[in-house]
Amino acid sequence: MTTLLARYGLAILALIALASPQQSRAQTSPSGAVWSIPDIDALPDDAHGQNVRFGRRLVTQTYALIGPLTADPARRFAGNNLACGDCHLEAGTKKFGAPLFGLFDAFPRYSARRGLKISIEERLNACMTRSMNGRPLPGESPEMQALVAYVKFLSSGLARADTLAGHGSGDMPELDRAADPKRGAAVYARVCAGCHRSDGAGLPMDPEALNLGYAAPPLWGDDSFNDGAGMARISSLANFAHSNMPPGADYLNPRLPVEDAWDVAAYVESQPRPRKAGLDHDFPDLLDKPVDAPYGPYADGFSAAQHKYGPFAPIRAAIARLKADEEATGKAP
Repeated sequence: MTTLLARYGLAILALIALASPQQSRAQTSPSGAVWSIPDIDALPDDAHGQNVRFGRRLVTQTYALIGPLTADPARRFAGNNLACGDCHLEAGTKKFGAPLFGLFDAFPRYSARRGLKISIEERLNACMTRSMNGRPLPGESPEMQALVAYVKFLSSGLARADTLAGHGSGDMPELDRAADPKRGAAVYARVCAGCHRSDGAGLPMDPEALNLGYAAPPLWGDDSFNDGAGMARISSLANFAHSNMPPGADYLNPRLPVEDAWDVAAYVESQPRPRKAGLDHDFPDLLDKPVDAPYGPYADGFSAAQHKYGPFAPIRAAIARLKADEEATGKAP
């Protein structure tokens, strides 16, 4: 560990913090409920407590438990050596770090990508097949049961009607121009390459053993998320970077200017990554497709490049007109 700290510095410390028990931080929901991160160490060592703790380990140590180098081939569900916690920061508890708190009672809910209501298990498996570039966890598997138990645990003390601020990764202003990968390359070299490397391959905890995960995850290449993942959308990545990067930043103290966040996200999104088959079947109603979905088909006539990099206001205006026309002709449900 001493050698790794000497070599990789803050990136290692950030991952150690991610895997450590979290301090409770109180939040007040719009409905008035006061919520703090529940203390996982206070759970009894019974079946439920063990299940919740296993779920947390699955979030922070995905690569070791169900990654492609896991000893038992039957347990190799993830297709890369990322951790769920590489996107769901602080084990899913960081505000605007793609948190997992307060989500359990939101399901089942409608998924525009699927065109139907989905369960919490189906939502978790969307991450498995996209962000983790792997295969679905069976609903009855210990891993799925533990992940669901952990997500439910993070909602402890909340009623179904309670909502908490901080979901997602933020909502910073959009640019009135296309995000610029060329300008983003300079931002990446200055801000990101020290942790994620100039080739985007990330910093492994141990270069000889990828099943120990990454101190800083790969942002493109074979061991990264695929092109159907949420982070493959520029708005998701740009807001995540603005709210959380470089290490030490948060939504109250961003370190990347808005313009830099959009452009560096454009640079990362312009790089090669695994391809997911069947993306043309996503979003049965194309008018519900996010404007920055980086893959077609589209309902509006704008180019794939504009959908990927923006500007997005003209696309939104066109979609609004198409929806209005649909309603006027009685084709809308």
